[in-house]
Amino acid sequence: MIHFVLHDARDTVAVVVVEGVKAGQTLNGWIMDEDKMTRVQARQDIPIGHKVALKDMAPGDTVWKYGIDMGRVVAPIKAGEHAHVHNIKTKRW
Repeated sequence: MIHFVLHDARDTVAVVVVEGVKAGQTLNGWIMDEDKMTRVQARQDIPIGHKVALKDMAPGDTVWKYGIDMGRVVAPIKAGEHAHVHNIKTKRW
């Protein structure tokens, strides 16, 4: 079962594509551009359509999604945590 998808192997977050992701669950992810699989352990419950962190990130780090810069980290994020508006902000303003 695929739990999350990402386009580029260098992405630091990926989109959860199933309902019911729970903390402690091992998640399988599909790297679309390379047609490869990857895994991460969920540290928190993550809603469908939201992002899961694929690596530890510190405030000020750039967040990569779909192979592009999609924002900056504003609070520490560990691999497997829910990555959303509480810990990522746009660089536009």
